[in-house]
Amino acid sequence: MNAYDARADEYIAALGSMDAVHPVDRAIVNAWATGLTGPVLDAGCGPGHWTEHLADLGLDVRGVDLAPRFVEHARAAHPGIRFDVGSIDRLDAVDDSFGGILSWFSTIHHAPEAISAPLNEFARVTRPGGAVLLGFFVGPAIEPFDHAVVRAYRWPASELARRVDAAGFDVIETHTRESAGERAVGALIAQHRG
Repeated sequence: MNAYDARADEYIAALGSMDAVHPVDRAIVNAWATGLTGPVLDAGCGPGHWTEHLADLGLDVRGVDLAPRFVEHARAAHPGIRFDVGSIDRLDAVDDSFGGILSWFSTIHHAPEAISAPLNEFARVTRPGGAVLLGFFVGPAIEPFDHAVVRAYRWPASELARRVDAAGFDVIETHTRESAGERAVGALIAQHRG
């Protein structure tokens, strides 16, 4: 995505390390990760800090991102972990490849009519029983907003859960968090029905 490539260095400096991660988010991801078996994909990995975190937890993980600058940085900052340039809408992976997929705020730029593309891809490449974790912006309705990089969307947790269910997952947990002065965020954990 050209918009992210153009602002990659700024993003990396502000948000590209685990030091910038909210402790609640870290706890949600850690709890999700403990139940995974098999390879894991960090879909929309950005600068790769979450990918490295999952590797540090002992997972066999790789990252993919559409922005070449993020992948270049991730490869340099996190040697020994595989990072590829690619779209989460068309993953370069065979069916049933992964035991888990982390999509941490990676689908936020997908319009409502396009969100099924990555969700269906996640279903295609996730093993039966594997789990997906989505990070997203929460709102009372599906609505666009001006994100720092490019237009993004807020979702009611129930509506995003409905779309995830339609892709072939059972939603097992939903978390939302509102903090003063920040956008409301959510995390949704779902298991592939197979």
